[in-house]
Amino acid sequence: MNTHAIGDIILCEAAIAEGVRNVAARLNQDYTDAVVITVVPGGILYTADLTRQLNFDINMDYISCPHTPGERHNNSSIVYHQNIAIANRHVILIDDAIESGGTMKRLVELLQNNFHPASVAVAVLFVKPGRVSIPAKLYYAYEMENDDLLVGYGMPWEDKYRNRPNVAKLITK
Repeated sequence: MNTHAIGDIILCEAAIAEGVRNVAARLNQDYTDAVVITVVPGGILYTADLTRQLNFDINMDYISCPHTPGERHNNSSIVYHQNIAIANRHVILIDDAIESGGTMKRLVELLQNNFHPASVAVAVLFVKPGRVSIPAKLYYAYEMENDDLLVGYGMPWEDKYRNRPNVAKLITK
């Protein structure tokens, strides 16, 4: 039984592309070299679009911390195999969005406390209101006005909709 529907489009493809360009421009001003760590699977699409616009040298790795969209307290395990040494390097964590911020805060603190990078920054397409403070410089294109459930461009609901080319509201019935 279908208990949800796609609602209004919040970010169309053109708005996403503009947001990616804006974040890339700011990163290009601040970095000459960095390790990009994608939060998988949600950050894959944004990472692909963003890294193609970076004009500095990057190495790429990935990290995972599964959670349920809309969940405020993610205590799931973080999986990071560290394929690229990050000690004394600038690290940019890339994900689709920051919702409550709890998961991203845990990821940043894990990297800072255990792998000793020179710095950790976070790059996402958008942030939601009411997020927790994250101990890293944030690069984002959009700040949402509310905490609507959103899907698309990497964000799922019930393991669907990640591949939508836009970001839309999810209507639950």
